Amino acid sequence: MTTTAPAPDAAAAGPAAGPAAAPGSSPWQLARRELRRRPAVRVSLCIVVLFALMAVTAPWLGALGGWSPHEFDKSAVDPYLGGQPIGVLGGISPEHWLGVEPVTGRDLFARVVHGAQVSLLIAFAATAIVVLAGTAAGIAAGYFGGRTDTVLSRLMDLTMSFPSLIFMIALLSVAKDVNRIVLMTVVIGIFGWPGIARVVRGQTLSLKHREYVDAARVGGAGPWRILTREILPGVAGPVIAYTTLLIPGMISTEAALSYLGVGVRPPTPSWGQMIAESVAYYETDPMYFVIPSVFLFLAVLAFTLLGDALRDILDPRGGRS
Repeated sequence: MTTTAPAPDAAAAGPAAGPAAAPGSSPWQLARRELRRRPAVRVSLCIVVLFALMAVTAPWLGALGGWSPHEFDKSAVDPYLGGQPIGVLGGISPEHWLGVEPVTGRDLFARVVHGAQVSLLIAFAATAIVVLAGTAAGIAAGYFGGRTDTVLSRLMDLTMSFPSLIFMIALLSVAKDVNRIVLMTVVIGIFGWPGIARVVRGQTLSLKHREYVDAARVGGAGPWRILTREILPGVAGPVIAYTTLLIPGMISTEAALSYLGVGVRPPTPSWGQMIAESVAYYETDPMYFVIPSVFLFLAVLAFTLLGDALRDILDPRGGRS
């Protein structure tokens, strides 16, 4: 007599592979499911949302603290000790939640909150320029090929060959009577697009001969329809992952330029500018250095961890390479 045993492989594989292979799961559903399983990423996402809300509501948060970022409070500093904050931990008190700036007595909470608005505005705007320009150039180079690919690829190489930080410092030093936030956004964006363009070009080369693209082409679809309906959705995952990884680099670049004195001009606050001004007081008032540095560190770390997770989920092959 023969007996039929249950297929262990199929039974064992069913529950394990169920979530990943669930029919009808979109990339966003898979990303949401995976993000819920990673505690560090959940914390990072909460920090990112918190900083974004801080930037959007900066005027109201500053008013909630009771101080303007440009308002001096001479009663919070000791004129006989070189303008050192009165009290412990840099003058932290019910009136000044994060302490005050030495000499001027400006409220650090108000300046950190408004600095988040400036720093994140520049980072997000520059990232948008980089993503739009890089995606457009990468798709055009990969899909059309030939002379278009040659010209755009050489332009990518030329842009990447520039010592971007030195060039940005020189350009921002020469341009005096302009809006510094707009200028920094444009300059940072100009030097950032070739990286994502190369990623998108490689993805487009692997997609343009797929069956569904050939079917659309045979069906009479024009280049614009193929690029927007067939190619662009296929490169969206890597672009989203790359975008999230770009933001912490943009925040760091803005902070570095402001730290070097060619970024946002006083009295407009930014985290990099505050760190630069605090260097002269780090021995006598270390909290003035610690507070903006902690905010900058948390923002960069949170965006980096979130970007790494999205890259692993939306572009696993790119994450391994």
